[in-house]
Amino acid sequence: MINRTRTASVILVAALLAPALPSLAEAQSAQAYFEFLMARRLEANGDAAGALAAGDKAEAGDDTVETRRGYMPFFYGRWDAAARAHVDAGVSERSRPVRDGFAAAGAFNPAATREEAGRLAAPVLVYAGELDTSPAPGTAAAAARLFPDATVTVQPGAAHFPWLDDPAFFTAAITSFLS
Repeated sequence: MINRTRTASVILVAALLAPALPSLAEAQSAQAYFEFLMARRLEANGDAAGALAAGDKAEAGDDTVETRRGYMPFFYGRWDAAARAHVDAGVSERSRPVRDGFAAAGAFNPAATREEAGRLAAPVLVYAGELDTSPAPGTAAAAARLFPDATVTVQPGAAHFPWLDDPAFFTAAITSFLS
């Protein structure tokens, strides 16, 4: 719970809140998500066909490290050495308890979350990557509309991890909001 009387500003990086955003705004439809992925597959961001196949495996319940590594190119604006290193650290088995607990059943109360968002007086920055699929920028913008004083920043060319895709842009945007 945020202390509304002592909070000067709030920054919500949409990628970090992906499991909670349905509490704030309606998630994009499965069809919109599929169309977004199809548009992304045309980009030269790693092995798009392999990433789609790995995504299908994950949807079917395959939660192995290999499968998670396979679909991760869709979560980055650039599929470079930094992104690959980030994936290797994030999909390890040691991260499983964190992933399992983060979006556990009952972790989010949509009605209470929306009510609290509407009462927050501090300025809020909702930050999303242009190429992010979870949540898409439109979902982040819908969540921002619940706050009385919200700004949305969508980082061009960035996906789920905008601080890796363009650290300078990310830092400048956050610094500008806080100043």
